[in-house]
Amino acid sequence: MAGFTTVDMRAAAERLAAAGAAAAAELNAQDGKLGDGDLGITVAAGWQAVADAASDFPTDVGAAFLAAAKAFQQASSSSFGTLVATAFISAAKVTKGRSEVPWSETTALLQGARDAMMARGKAALGDKTVIDSLDAIQRALTDIADPGLAATAAAQAAHTALDEFRNRPNRIGRARMFSDSSTGIDDPGMLAMARMTAALASE
Repeated sequence: MAGFTTVDMRAAAERLAAAGAAAAAELNAQDGKLGDGDLGITVAAGWQAVADAASDFPTDVGAAFLAAAKAFQQASSSSFGTLVATAFISAAKVTKGRSEVPWSETTALLQGARDAMMARGKAALGDKTVIDSLDAIQRALTDIADPGLAATAAAQAAHTALDEFRNRPNRIGRARMFSDSSTGIDDPGMLAMARMTAALASE
């Protein structure tokens, strides 16, 4: 397949909704160590909302990304939900008016989403957030145009990033207040990214 369409987006949303529900308890528990303990609820509700909205996705990929952003944000007004919506909006601007987007453009879309999330969340690479996971995925997907290989590479990159950052302190967000104790603990957002990408890579 040369590119992805809203049909592919719909299928991905359904898998992510199932993965979010399956990981909800784990993510809540992990988030409880550094935050409010509700990230699992956010992730599960957000992706379920996107999956529900996906049945009405138009053929315009950009419009579908905007619909996904609206759905996730409405389901969760948390900072994590805002970041996910920001990523979708970034992708929507680039794909507006297109019914198919080449898989080779995935890296550029991820880079744009990463930069938009950094600006919105006022975070930097190295702060130990989900943005670090996205950055690792973006770099791993460079020159990969095959969707199957890309999904596997993304899952591996997210898992590797989780391992690499585990023994670093969180430097931003609510978790920064527990900077010392956050060392040795997986960042909840990074863990969520690892679980979601793993779901997309599994067949």
